[in-house]
Amino acid sequence: MRQATARVISNNEIMPRVYLVWLNSPPIASQAQPGQFVMVRCGEGLEYQLRRPLSIHQLDGNEIALLFTVVGKGTRWLSQCQAGDNLDLLGPLGNGYSIHSGSHNLLLVAGGIGIAPLVFLAQQALNQGCSVTLLSGTPTTTQLYPEYLLPPEVKLVTATEDGTAGRKGMITNLLPDFMGWADQIFACGPISMYQTIAARKQHLLKGKPTQVSLEVRMGCGRGVCYGCTVKTKRGLRQVCKDGPVFDLDDILWDELADGGV
Repeated sequence: MRQATARVISNNEIMPRVYLVWLNSPPIASQAQPGQFVMVRCGEGLEYQLRRPLSIHQLDGNEIALLFTVVGKGTRWLSQCQAGDNLDLLGPLGNGYSIHSGSHNLLLVAGGIGIAPLVFLAQQALNQGCSVTLLSGTPTTTQLYPEYLLPPEVKLVTATEDGTAGRKGMITNLLPDFMGWADQIFACGPISMYQTIAARKQHLLKGKPTQVSLEVRMGCGRGVCYGCTVKTKRGLRQVCKDGPVFDLDDILWDELADGGV
């Protein structure tokens, strides 16, 4: 983990209020692993002192990509950054996804903007010779991640709650269709999605090992402030330091509520 200055290469709105920013940051790119994140200082002055945690979305040589939704003053500032601007980053932080040595078929499950860390994971898995299927679910078509930004080897299956694209309904409804194929499952999405999966795991997962990335509010990102503490079967854990990736069975899901940054 280190503090680094990253130069903006490009910053584009790829979906309504969702931006993809590419940054040149050799120190962070050289250490980054799928599922890890960076803390980004979004703006100048005292009102911007609190950094925003953003998953490392893609990796290309010395460059990293971050995917984020404009939800407040900080991310609005970030969306207005131009090529050539410099950003203050802290990272890479946290513990990421872990592909088991015997896993060959990987199922990735994205709920909305939860696709952010999963594209990087898909890149690494493909480089290791794995087969990757990505289930991507959103409320409607305009919120679906553009397929052209995915590695071409990824098999994409989409679902929308209103039925305007892909299969109609929740993405969790599709899980049983892939349990005979998948060796491991990796997910990122809202807490409500995880709670559904955990409550019906015998039906939905058929006992397959599942790792999830928690999206909760963070203060420092380094385990100092304890603002992202969650209850697990092994006691209290900090999402920024012990996670953000956990085994599905480790978390006490009834103790969590949806949150974000």
